[in-house]
Amino acid sequence: MRYLALALALVASPALAQVEIDKPWARATAPGAKVAAGYMVIRNKAASADRLVGASSPAAARMETHVTMRDGDIMRMREVKGYDIPAGGSFELKPGGAHLMFVDIKQPFKEGERIRATLRFEKAGEVHVEFHVGRLTGQRHGH
Repeated sequence: MRYLALALALVASPALAQVEIDKPWARATAPGAKVAAGYMVIRNKAASADRLVGASSPAAARMETHVTMRDGDIMRMREVKGYDIPAGGSFELKPGGAHLMFVDIKQPFKEGERIRATLRFEKAGEVHVEFHVGRLTGQRHGH
């Protein structure tokens, strides 16, 4: 019976072993900002594709999955249903592309802070991450 339990434990590997989150970060926000963007690289070590279907954070009322698209000379953001992560591959969320949108943030994101969030995947389930807050682009030190 002990061997059966050990065999089952080895087969039921944790979700974190299947999906890895690399360098999650967000930009600092300007005072009064209501939204912030989060970026990262998602690596899927599983033999089958997975999909990031949602996220949540205590720092925001809700989180959305967005992409940035070029419409002529204008860049526009639009919400999407999630991101496909290929089997044995990765998907990058980066400025000017796919990103997580923190909506109705409770307070400004300040450089050096860490923002907790939970990512929800179709197969891997919930994965907890901490976004490191970096500089607000275009803002010089000392204002």
